[in-house]
Amino acid sequence: MKKIIILSLIISLFSCQTKTSNQNNFTIDSIKGGIIYEVNIRQYSKSGTFNEFTQDIPKIKELGVKILWLMPIHPISKKRRKGELGSYYSISDYKEINPEFGNKDDLDHLIKTAHDNGMYVILDWVANHTGWDHSWIENNPGYYTKNNKGEITDPINPETGETWGWTDVADLNFDNIIMQNEMIEAMEYWIKEHDIDGYRADAAHSCPVSFWRKAIFKLNKIKKVFMLAESDGYHTGGFELVELFDMSYDWPGHHVLNRIAKEENNVSNLINNIETNFESYSKSHILMNFTTNHDENSWGGTVFERLGLGSKTFSALTYFLPGMPLLYNGQEYGLNKRLEFFSKDYIEKSDNDFFNFYKNLAQIKKSNKALNIEEGVNFEIIETGNTSVILLKRENQGKALYFLGNLSENEQLINLDLNGIFTSLMKNRDYELNQNKKLAAWEFHFLK
Repeated sequence: MKKIIILSLIISLFSCQTKTSNQNNFTIDSIKGGIIYEVNIRQYSKSGTFNEFTQDIPKIKELGVKILWLMPIHPISKKRRKGELGSYYSISDYKEINPEFGNKDDLDHLIKTAHDNGMYVILDWVANHTGWDHSWIENNPGYYTKNNKGEITDPINPETGETWGWTDVADLNFDNIIMQNEMIEAMEYWIKEHDIDGYRADAAHSCPVSFWRKAIFKLNKIKKVFMLAESDGYHTGGFELVELFDMSYDWPGHHVLNRIAKEENNVSNLINNIETNFESYSKSHILMNFTTNHDENSWGGTVFERLGLGSKTFSALTYFLPGMPLLYNGQEYGLNKRLEFFSKDYIEKSDNDFFNFYKNLAQIKKSNKALNIEEGVNFEIIETGNTSVILLKRENQGKALYFLGNLSENEQLINLDLNGIFTSLMKNRDYELNQNKKLAAWEFHFLK
């Protein structure tokens, strides 16, 4: 009998606090079968506006989206900016809107439309640094990190003492409690005044654990919010930091997928990452699984550059792994270019099979309770005798679902103790498993 590794996938439900009737309190139950979608407003459309994106929210709903993550929406500093338009992460005012995108009424319309379509909206929050023409630079220089000459610095790598190269931003000094409190007050503003549902914390590990503990506590006093950390348990702050958040990045898993595509890793490395995650994170913590995001697309390469013909196979796998899958805008249209980061660009929304591909994945995730984020889901890794093939099983309330995938560009033979006739959900046809099964390059199935 082949070895079967059984892991428990249990998510405890968050209880809602009683708030005023017009506020949307986040609950795990409301996102348990959905995905998170990252929105690059500037590059989403030719106009690059809130209103242009808002028009597409009903269509995006078809992709199973439950959380909209908006990349930074604030005005961008002009001083020391990079490129023509600068980085979204060089912020000049935490309480204002980048006029490129529209105004606060336009944002409110976006948020209301998202809420009406059953989605939460979170803002990308850049707490570690500001742009060089933020008013704090002149009015509150004590809010910033300074060198031995008393000069405000850009962020410094603590391991080397050298700059990270983020010269368009000024590093904030978190020893200054007054600055911390003003930062948190700005975060409270968007929840109180615009009904934002939470935040994605940029470079969360660059800020003290104590800051995030205080911030999240205060935000949750307004309403229960959803918090995503751009970090993992292996960065500064470790698991103490990320466990304060509802969700964090599975960066190690993402890198394993990239290395498998380059034949530098194999399924054994992927299994090791899955097992390590179960051992390291609490059962209530959600990991975000992804094949791309704004950083990967612009700097690491498109999914096709990194994953080649396996891009769909790896994407499908992220819908099955414990946690929640991320879609970066444009994936649903087969985005095959690196979007410009410091100047205007846009996503070509041409007709192809990618939208239906991700729509089908969403339907599979939504209609199979085994793929939910909830208490009582069991997860198994089943040995295939082949380090290029992954076979996973999830089961909830007696209903089982399998993922079978060839993570290589060559035909593979597998030897299984699991036999029978299944339904391949993506193909909507019968699929037979037997002891000597051949899988074509990058072939995958959701089997029921």
